[in-house]
Parts: sequence; structure tokens; C-alpha cells
Amino acid sequence: MSLPPALEKRLSEKRRLIEEAIERLLPSAAETPEAIARGMRYALMPPGKRLRPVLCLAACEAAGGDETLAIAPACAVEFVHTFSLVHDDLPAMDDDELRRGRPTLHKAIGEGMAILASDALLSLSFGVIANDERLTDEQKAKIIRELAWASGHTALVAGQAMDLGAEGAAVDAAVLERMHEGKTAALMTASVVMGGIAANATADQLEALRTYGRHFGLAFQIVDDVLDVVGDEAKLGKHVGADEARGKVTAVAVHGLDGARALAAQHVEKALAALGPFGEDGALLAAIAQEMLGRES
Repeated sequence: MSLPPALEKRLSEKRRLIEEAIERLLPSAAETPEAIARGMRYALMPPGKRLRPVLCLAACEAAGGDETLAIAPACAVEFVHTFSLVHDDLPAMDDDELRRGRPTLHKAIGEGMAILASDALLSLSFGVIANDERLTDEQKAKIIRELAWASGHTALVAGQAMDLGAEGAAVDAAVLERMHEGKTAALMTASVVMGGIAANATADQLEALRTYGRHFGLAFQIVDDVLDVVGDEAKLGKHVGADEARGKVTAVAVHGLDGARALAAQHVEKALAALGPFGEDGALLAAIAQEMLGRES
């Protein structure tokens, strides 16, 4: 992302906080079998954009909270996201060989260990929230409920199931949007809502964050579909054209390239409009959404 210097500095600081926390929270080989500890670390490193945890911290800040209160939820959502990527890359799913410019986890350590390492990340995600001493019991319960919904059978899992079931099939725009809501937008939504909960956001603020997260997530997935057609493999860190080769239903397949780009822009506008209640405090969330349309990775 290319942001104004002041916002870029804030973004960099949030990433630093997240990286330091992930290092603290990951288990050592003394705590778990070495292969599992190594697999968990490999899946998370080298770091990506850390978009979801950044959104979590930025939402906490926008709602007037201390962003350090959202560190545990931020790391938790990154653990769930990484878990989902490992599963998504497996031969039984998308059978991908590259992720972030290097071999996918199952290529690096084998399928069995990759599944176990990613399952450990999923369990760890809920543990780090439950064990956080700065959040109240009520906050923990709400945050865990949000993350459980986003990663479960009505959201992430449902979206991935729809994605698998739709390969080679004719799918309309409404079904595609429901699929994208589950596989991508749900976790984006949870990221900002959990940040809001950590800040003791009002009901109206949480609803605004939920709307922002949904539209941001839908735009993000559409841009992802576009990049699979026109992206640079060196910048993406993975092969392009894979969706078409597998017969995947994408925004480009349903709306065409120009239509998909226009739809992504519409969702970004709706995400920005949702930030109205936050005023200047929502500037970083707004900037991230605006820059997302021009992302190359």
C-alpha cells in the first residue's frame, strides 16, 4: 500500500506490534512437537501484509480504544486466516504449490503435518483470546463468538464449500456474492468488529464496522479475482490463471474484467460511507480501503 506518510507510519507501527505479539504467542519446540512448531511458524512467516490484524487494531483505534487491547484478537484472526490458507492450498482443495513466493506448507513439510500445524493455529487463536488478561470476560465472550461465527459453518467453511462445489458450474451474481461473503468478507468483518469490541464500541459503531468489513471483504475478493487474471506472479507470490484453469467461479467469470473492477469500486465506496460515524478517527480504515483497489499483491 502507498499511504500518506503519517498514515503509513501508523500502519507500520501496527504491523510491528503484531509481529512482536505473534513471536511471543507462537509455541516453541519445547512446548509441542518440533515439526508442529516449525510448521506453524513456516505458515506465518515470512509475514504477509497482516491485513486482518491491522484492520482489527485500526478499528479499535477508530472506536476510541487503546489499540494494544486488540492485540490478542488481531493475532487470533491472523492465526485463523493462516489456518484457512493452509487448508485451501491442500491437494484436496486448490492444490496450490506456491504461497507468498515459496512452497506451500504441505509441500514443505508434508500433508499430514501441514494439516496438524494449521489445526494447532486454529486452536491457538481461541486460546490467545481466552488467556488475555486485559480483556474483560464479557469482551472475551463477544470476541470469541464473533471469531467462531466468521470461521465456522455459516461463514468461512460455508464459503469454501460453495467454492469447491461451484467448480465448473454456472453460478449467478447473487450466489457468487454469498460465496465471497463467507470465504473472505466474514473474516474481514470479524477483524474490525473484534477491534471494536476491544474498544467497548457502541452498538451503532459496531454496526458501522460490520458494514465496512462486509463491503471491504467483498471488494478485496473481487480484486483478488482480477489479479488472478492480470496480476504479476512475482508480486503476487503465486501462479496467476489458476482459477480459470481449475474452473473456479470468480467475479471476472461472472461480471467480466471491467465489470468486476467497477463492482469492487462500488463496494469500496460503501465501505467508506460506513465510516461516517468515526470522522477523522476512521482515516486509516478509509485509506486502507481506498488503496486496496490498486493493490498488486
